Amino acid sequence: MNKKVNTILFILGATLFMILVTIISFIGLTLLYGRFLLPLMPNVDPSWIVVLIFIASIIISFFVYRYLLKYLLAKVNVEKYFDPLFVRKYKKK
Repeated sequence: MNKKVNTILFILGATLFMILVTIISFIGLTLLYGRFLLPLMPNVDPSWIVVLIFIASIIISFFVYRYLLKYLLAKVNVEKYFDPLFVRKYKKK
């Protein structure tokens, strides 16, 4: 495989990973809310809680992705396996 294919596969894999981590954290936070916080707050509108859980799951997935990307960049030579996404056509003089 060439560098462009590696880059495209990495972007697709990273996107699927972000979606999967978001779904897992959403389900986990929903279960935690239902188990621990719902009995303490029975009169709260659940629509706001769902929105807050969704935002929190996106933030969690961002931090997990960022941590794993730093780990991957430390282990893998990026210039050897991946093609840059944005290249300059003209060099500045």
